[in-house]
Amino acid sequence: MEYLPVEVVGNILSRLGAARNVVIASATCRKWQEAWRNHLHTLTFNSNDWPLYHEFSTSRLEILITQTIFQTKGLQCLSIIMDDVDEFSAAPVIAWLMYTRETLRQLHYNVRTTPNINILEKCGRHKLEALTLAHNTITGVEPSYQRFPCLRSLSLSYVSISALDLSLLLTACPKIEVLTLVSLDVVMSDPQAVMELTTNSLKHIYVEAISLDKFILEADSLEKLHLKDCTLEVFELIGKGMLRFLKIDDVSVIHLDIGENAENLEIVDVSNFTIMWIKFYHMISRSSKLRKLRLWGVVFDDEDEVIDVETISSCFPLLSHLALSYDLRETALHDGLQGSFVLENVIVLELGWTVISDLFSTWVSALLERCPHLRNLVIHGVVSETKTHEECHTLANFTSSIVRLMRKYLDVEVQFKYE
Repeated sequence: MEYLPVEVVGNILSRLGAARNVVIASATCRKWQEAWRNHLHTLTFNSNDWPLYHEFSTSRLEILITQTIFQTKGLQCLSIIMDDVDEFSAAPVIAWLMYTRETLRQLHYNVRTTPNINILEKCGRHKLEALTLAHNTITGVEPSYQRFPCLRSLSLSYVSISALDLSLLLTACPKIEVLTLVSLDVVMSDPQAVMELTTNSLKHIYVEAISLDKFILEADSLEKLHLKDCTLEVFELIGKGMLRFLKIDDVSVIHLDIGENAENLEIVDVSNFTIMWIKFYHMISRSSKLRKLRLWGVVFDDEDEVIDVETISSCFPLLSHLALSYDLRETALHDGLQGSFVLENVIVLELGWTVISDLFSTWVSALLERCPHLRNLVIHGVVSETKTHEECHTLANFTSSIVRLMRKYLDVEVQFKYE
């Protein structure tokens, strides 16, 4: 170890992450102390890493963090995650940010202070490439002044911000590629909760636990859209057809419009979602490049609707991974599996139930016949702790039927995943 260059030692210490571990390791010898002071680029203070963080007074914590940061030079990644810790004074936190901002490229910040600190003012106009904020308030964004010329990733969780300020903040980030919005407290000046965001550089967006009347996203370069646990009356995506990944998980939305952005879709993953099949199919029907389609736990707006697998076969010729799980009825077999179509390129087939019935094994058999090149079959099921005699009988019959069925498909690997 004594022959290691001091820069390499600095990289080793940086990989330790947790500040306490870094400080202990740096006491090994003078070279490691030098590496700690001059070549450390990553430092993390996380209240979940060390139980004593919760036992120290906030003033003691402020001193410890201040002393640790001020012994370093050239920090590039700083994480200060203080969950379940009392509010800090603003002065020391400002000192940490001002001391590191010339070299800092990543800041992960979850600190409650009194009074609130304007993080944008302290970190703007420098080299910051990734900013993660939690449990903070953002007000009065000024794009001309609080500008982030290098920022590529922005994550806001449990942050209070107005729709206008969020829009202005994106304007202040001309190179942003990744945006994460979780449980935002969106401050509205109008009775109708409307958020309009415009960005030319954004590629990935993840939105979770947000309620709005209308969410309009104009993003010409967007490739990945993930909505989770949101309540929206209207969601509209305006772009230039770059979208490749669409995931919707447990979302309530009355009007969903991705415009002309479906042509390059490769993955569509929809779960715990109420759909009108004809309308949903029309939205993604131009996705000729689609390789994975997952419709899981979907509920039909009209109980007579079914997923037309023949339509899926004809519109998505490159489809290689198909996953389906919904409430089976007789119409799903008769109307959804009509014709002599085949799913020529499907090699992975996932099928699931929430309430098992005799229809399920028939459905599995019918789909297997239409996948001539299948390699993997995955059966998902929900098995209740308390089972009636009828449920046990149905499950036993299903198991027997699958054993018999798979004797015909010896080249297919079968997996069972039960909850």
